[in-house]
Order: sequence, then structure tokens, then C-alpha cells
Amino acid sequence: MKDTFMRSCEHWSESSRNEMQNFYTLASVDYKHLAEKFNWKEWLEAHQANIGKRGLKLLDIACGSGKFPSALIQNANLSNAKILPVEYSLLDPSSFSIAEARKVIQSPFKTSSEFETTLQEFSCERETYDIIWATHALYAIPKNELKKALKRFIFGMARSGFIAHASEKSHYLRFYRHYLNGFKGGSGEPYSSAEQILQILKEIDIPHKVKKITYENGVSETASLQVEGYLQRCVFDDTIDLEKMLKNSVTGPYLDNCIKDGQWCFKQEVMMIFLSKD
Repeated sequence: MKDTFMRSCEHWSESSRNEMQNFYTLASVDYKHLAEKFNWKEWLEAHQANIGKRGLKLLDIACGSGKFPSALIQNANLSNAKILPVEYSLLDPSSFSIAEARKVIQSPFKTSSEFETTLQEFSCERETYDIIWATHALYAIPKNELKKALKRFIFGMARSGFIAHASEKSHYLRFYRHYLNGFKGGSGEPYSSAEQILQILKEIDIPHKVKKITYENGVSETASLQVEGYLQRCVFDDTIDLEKMLKNSVTGPYLDNCIKDGQWCFKQEVMMIFLSKD
């Protein structure tokens, strides 16, 4: 049986573009919240001041289609930031994702190196990047590989890192567990959680600070096509339509509770994790 990581890779492809677009009808708000809940302009300016006359070097882990840098450009007031162009490198196991992200990178970011690989297998010189970030990017890493992946993250990070990841209470993790129980007989690799990441950071003694944000992904109850694509993408399975999800004895009751006053409401709890080597 194909497990979480393999199915996720298959869905980052041209053939799944419609599903991806329906997903982001609801999920784009994930990145808007990340962009608005922190002063990224000030943060980047401080890093620029620390390194001096060269541009910052930044690595985007599991870059997806570039929704986080796009959200920063639109919502974080970076156009007048006192920084040099940021050398923005892309890492993803999917060449499709890298190509999609490359299309949307704009000033103050400029595309730099590209790596078609997983974080676990990524090889670079120690402390190559001033900043490394991973936004809603680490869910499909198997539990037994998560520590290795985070150690690679830390190895390549010279100064600061940022991880945005949903908690056990969030829709993304809760619905995926229901999906595995309802359609896979309970077998399969659950998504990694923010709690697991924080525990590993504690174990390997990496200084970090956490800011928790909560919000909802919402859309009209009548937007069935968008909701279907969103939910299929949440579980990386486009063989199960919305009707089957609603009729399933495990996912059905969960989804019924997500409809309120004519709206679909998917509750999220996300940890914004800031790592430092200072």
C-alpha cells in the first residue's frame, strides 16, 4: 500500500493541478495568517544588519507552490524593507513544485539554487544558509525519520530557522487520522505534528520560541467542488469524493461537525516555531 509520503509526492504534479487549486481556495489563508501574525520586515532587516553587505541566503524546505513567499510579498510590507535581494533557494522532492514556486518568487527574493530531494537526504555544507524555513511542509515525513530531517535542517542553518506546523488539535491532523481509520483500516503513517517537532528540538537542545495561532479555513456550504478538492488534498487521495467522505462512518460525523450556519469551518491550530543559533 502506498503510504503518506509517496501519495503526497504523486499529488504534487500537473495531473493534480485542479485539486491543488481547489485546495488553495481554502488553504491560502494558512499562509496569509503566517504573513500577518509576525513582523517579517523587521525580522529580515535585523538579519540583514547582522550579516552586512551581502544578501541573505535563505532555503525554503518543501517549498510546494511558493505560497509562503507569495503571502509575504502580498501581506508583509517587504517592498520597502532595508535589505539586499535575498538569495532564495528551493528544496522539494517534486520537480513540479520547484517549477511552480520558481514562477512566483519576486523581489525582495531572487531564485538561487534548486534541490529536488527530501530534507532527510539533503546534503550541504554546514551553516550554508542564514535562514531556513519550512511552512506547512513536514507533515509527510515518517515519524522515524523526523529527527534526522530536523538535524539536517539545523546543520544547514547558520543563524535562524522558522517552522510553521499544525498541532494535534488542528483539522489537518485530525481529519487525516479519521481518513486512515475510516478508509485504510487504521493503517498508514499519520502526519507529523508540531508537538513531535517541539519534542525533538528539545531532545537535541535547539533554542526555540513558539507562537501559537488559531483560525478557520471557511467557505460556503454550497462550494462542494472546492471543499472536495480541499479535503482530497488534505489526505492526498482523489479517489474518494465528498459524498463518500460524508457517508463514511468515521469521516462523516467529523465532517458533519464542520458545517455551521451554512458554512464549512475547518479549525486550525498552528505553531510558529522560531529557531536560533545565536
